[in-house]
Amino acid sequence: MASPTVANAHSVSEPTTLLQDANTESSTGAASTIDTEHISVNDDPRQWSPARKTTTLWIVSLATMVSALASNIQNPSNSLIEADLHATSNQVSWTMAAFLFPQGNFPLLWSTASEIKGRKPVYLVGSALFVVGNVALALSKTIEVMIGMRALQAVGSCAAMAISAATLADIYDTHERGTMMGIFFAAPLLGPAVGPILGGSLSQAFYWRACFYFLLVCSAVVFLSFLILFKDTYRRERSPTYCSAFQRHASKERVRSPNESTIAGNESSKDQTPVKDAEKQLQSLEYISAVTPKTGLDDVKLSFKDINPFPPYLRILSRKNNVLILIANGLIFGFSYSLSYTCCRTLAERYGYSAFRIGLVLLWLGIGSIAGSVIGGRWSDRVLAKMMAANGGKCYPEMRLESSKLVMPWVPLSVIGYAWVCEKHVNVTVICVMLVLIGFTSTWMYTCTLTYLVDANPGRSYTAVAVNSSFRGFFSFLSVMIAVPLQDALGDGGLYSAWGGVFVMTELLVILVLRKGESWRKESEEPEFKR
Repeated sequence: MASPTVANAHSVSEPTTLLQDANTESSTGAASTIDTEHISVNDDPRQWSPARKTTTLWIVSLATMVSALASNIQNPSNSLIEADLHATSNQVSWTMAAFLFPQGNFPLLWSTASEIKGRKPVYLVGSALFVVGNVALALSKTIEVMIGMRALQAVGSCAAMAISAATLADIYDTHERGTMMGIFFAAPLLGPAVGPILGGSLSQAFYWRACFYFLLVCSAVVFLSFLILFKDTYRRERSPTYCSAFQRHASKERVRSPNESTIAGNESSKDQTPVKDAEKQLQSLEYISAVTPKTGLDDVKLSFKDINPFPPYLRILSRKNNVLILIANGLIFGFSYSLSYTCCRTLAERYGYSAFRIGLVLLWLGIGSIAGSVIGGRWSDRVLAKMMAANGGKCYPEMRLESSKLVMPWVPLSVIGYAWVCEKHVNVTVICVMLVLIGFTSTWMYTCTLTYLVDANPGRSYTAVAVNSSFRGFFSFLSVMIAVPLQDALGDGGLYSAWGGVFVMTELLVILVLRKGESWRKESEEPEFKR
């Protein structure tokens, strides 16, 4: 390692801005929260041209759409897979379970790694694993291999899901984030919407392996898009995770180099500062200049401590406002997977529909979801702008939740309506109408709550989205596992009437955060600035 020396002139300003971000993690008596999102950086992504921003938006949207498409494209082909691989229905069901669990939990690792190495390397590694998983699935000869490769496929594909929202937070400011989140979130909704019809069409025209060959082509396009067209949006000066790594590195350098006093000035070599005091002295520009190696911030290396996902995970969960929104989001997504799964059974068993016709019906759920995402995002920004104007131009994250109140009465009503439309076996056209309403209203609310998580955790949006993915995966896994037994026991009427009640409780959680979230956030932030 290079011996400590006075930093070059161009490197002095860089630790200064980095230090401001680091102080969001640990500050000695900071009076107010540092605005980590707006620290000055070179080549600020928020100052990029509209064309560059739009290119970034479309690339991450494509990646998340393909990732979401992978979750259910095989469903219409399950009977063919079962026959070809001599598998049981239980084994085939595990292919879905093997996908959902890593898809929900690996984002914690991907998102933390992206805060050290940047967004682009994570996108590239994840999409490469996605390609490998799709190749192996298309060539699978046994159900055991298929289960394992579905897990690998999920590990790779979830990288885009994990950091895409953080990428948008990198390039779009708060006042325009709701609209862009709404546009972006339409992409992962489109994947599950067209997945069944696409999978059924490919299976009927070719064979079940065609689904995975199709995903292979899509994942290769995604990989090349990230490799050639994507410009990294990550800036380490705005990353609390990177700042913590730098802080530890600088402290170690301070302890390892007692003779640095000849460089730093009149400091006595026998007054060596302990690690704890050295961390406090990071507030001094002269100190940082003295302990930073010639290689500067680039000398900070990724370690297990840096990529350990649990400390940031627990930090997100330490805030009550985050926990309640995470539960609400998990329930919304759990409902979505339950609905898609059981609707296929209802249409097949009670209406005698083929896989292709089932896909056509489920397409209406996707259409409603996409409309709810785009329109809900725009409405969210409009409401936020009005509230900011009424508040003297100042905003706080809970303002974002105000826009969800418009659709709250309609979510449980549309779910209960769907329940009894299916129970009474009415014309399928009515089912399509109810699916549009459900998709529109539930996704509108989800778009608002997801954007709130990003706004309420500045500098940690990547972790908040990853924890949200973990909750989403858990509730989706659970809802899929219990959906069929409950449907058999209660029927569609009883099952989705119960889900209507769950949505009422979900909305109460959102309203509680809307009313109490600001005070809860302040209570959580105070101890962080006293450490």
